[in-house]
Amino acid sequence: MFQLLRCVPRVLGSAVAGLRAATPSLPLLQPASRPCARPFGLLSVRAGSVQLPGLLKPRGPCACGCGCSGLHTEGDKAFVDFLSDEIKEEKKIQKYKSLPKMSGGWELEVNGTEAKLVRKVAGEKITVTFNINNSIPPAFGGEEEEPSQGQKAEEQEPELTSTPNFVVEVTKDGSSKALVLDCHYPEDEIGQEDDQSDIFSIKEVSFQATGESDWKDTNYTLNTDSLDWGLYDHLMDFLADRGVDNTFADELVELSTALEHQEYISFLEDLKGFVKSQ
Repeated sequence: MFQLLRCVPRVLGSAVAGLRAATPSLPLLQPASRPCARPFGLLSVRAGSVQLPGLLKPRGPCACGCGCSGLHTEGDKAFVDFLSDEIKEEKKIQKYKSLPKMSGGWELEVNGTEAKLVRKVAGEKITVTFNINNSIPPAFGGEEEEPSQGQKAEEQEPELTSTPNFVVEVTKDGSSKALVLDCHYPEDEIGQEDDQSDIFSIKEVSFQATGESDWKDTNYTLNTDSLDWGLYDHLMDFLADRGVDNTFADELVELSTALEHQEYISFLEDLKGFVKSQ
């Protein structure tokens, strides 16, 4: 019995060997190939490789033949030519090559688009601050007049005038408070020749702590829209006694207009350089 059991593995082994010999060899199963969806240019990136992939290669020279390798279009070239002509024309009509001075002993400090006028009188310091950004009123003209004979259309364009809001701050020696008056130019008063009317108005009045650059909104602010006219007239006289009157307001318009035009030309030059740079 045991001899028969010992012979079983041998018989099975022989049968299996015979089946292997009779059966043709089958190839091993290979995973199905998938098409690659990633660009070959990106696949060529290797650590330490000195070759750049095709998608990351620098641009060739532009079509205009200037030899630059940056973005450079015909539109940019036309833009630069336009800015060059615009700068030339603006410099031609520029009224002041340097900023005009204010009468009355005001000292001028300019920081970009912000200007500050300072005047000291008998223990008081008067500071007037304004910013020329958005200081040119929009032109809401009616029907445009046709240019007369012998006069170009450019010659009839109105002169742009900067009329910024300005803040007057009055401080007294030894005081911890400053009287702040927010002023503006009413549109209906601009260009008026009447010496009896004021060409600027007070919008708001408040007290603020001296030495603080940021004024607090929690301090009471007096709006002049509903103010008694007697009190308003005294406030205007208070400013006039300290040199902030119609003459000052006229000179401030001249100064602001000159500064705005100067900054506009500088902006055009920066814009031209930015578009032209490669």
